[in-house]
Amino acid sequence: MKNIYRPEFFYLESNTDKKRFDDLLKKEPYIFDTIESQLRELIKVQNPSMNPTEGEYNAFIKEHLKGTDIYDYGVWVYYPWSHRIVHLLGEEEFIKVRTNRNKDKITEVEQELLRKKKVGIIGLSVGQSIALTLAMERACGALRLADFDVVELSNLNRIRTGVHQLNVSKVIIAAQEIAEIDPFIEVEIFAEGLTSENIEEFILSNGKLDTIVEVCDSLDVKMKTRIEAKKHRVPVVMETNDRCMVDVERFDVEPDRPILHGLVSVTDTDQLNALSPKEKIDLILKLVDGDGLSDRMKLSFAALGKTLRAWPQLASSVTLGGGVTTEVVRRLLLNEDIVSGRRYFDIDEVLLQDVKHTLG
Repeated sequence: MKNIYRPEFFYLESNTDKKRFDDLLKKEPYIFDTIESQLRELIKVQNPSMNPTEGEYNAFIKEHLKGTDIYDYGVWVYYPWSHRIVHLLGEEEFIKVRTNRNKDKITEVEQELLRKKKVGIIGLSVGQSIALTLAMERACGALRLADFDVVELSNLNRIRTGVHQLNVSKVIIAAQEIAEIDPFIEVEIFAEGLTSENIEEFILSNGKLDTIVEVCDSLDVKMKTRIEAKKHRVPVVMETNDRCMVDVERFDVEPDRPILHGLVSVTDTDQLNALSPKEKIDLILKLVDGDGLSDRMKLSFAALGKTLRAWPQLASSVTLGGGVTTEVVRRLLLNEDIVSGRRYFDIDEVLLQDVKHTLG
């Protein structure tokens, strides 16, 4: 059950679905039926200038149902991992109501365009915040998630999940939560992570990705992702937790653009595999702009493998990065003129904090 991430849909006008639904009810799932309140909200969305009375609501709902039993209206969605079944509006009405408060920061035309977009996310620590923010905003219609790792206790300082999910795949956790926010968003997972064997499938299967968000720790994956993205003309966005540095590479409009803005000489996997450990560390420093790291991150980087097992990441920084990256990705998907390059959304700079803290 821990590896299940897709919900089941029951449309009760279908005799087959009705039989399946009745069989499911015998297993006594937790039932959540708020369809009437959703219909009321739909009426408010369709008639924003009105303030209906109770009687008018009832009349509107009766007219809207057109003789359909309210119990059969819309869709029942079953989440096997939590044994919950939820009564929802059908897909079109669900999306209309759920995205209504996006208007007009995101227009209806833009929302419809975003619905057709596919985003791939590589790395589900920082990537979880990005994936969930994209889903909440409905800034795309499909997500592909790749990460080989499981959640450990030390991840809970930045990954939004509960202690009952320890040792569960990070992509499974993210996919389940997306389904609980919006079951109509298409989600594919690559729980083995990205490899040389599946990276092309990740980019191209079921339609080419429109944007790749790369936020993983593996140098090999970072480089291979860009090599393949350049080959298939897919833009790559990277966010580094420290100082919220967002890196954009527009391989879609600049197919001859050098990988990582020409900061590194590695251009293929054979060159990457030939690097020594020290050369790989030097490459990572170029990749994350080592000179631009915060003072605390520089100290942490020097302590890696000595007093620190991994570089630090904070929930506040991860959450900030999720919002900023979603904004950048949405603008890319809407064909705004986002140019390649690196930008910092640094809280310390914004706060103009000049107090020096003693570290020790």
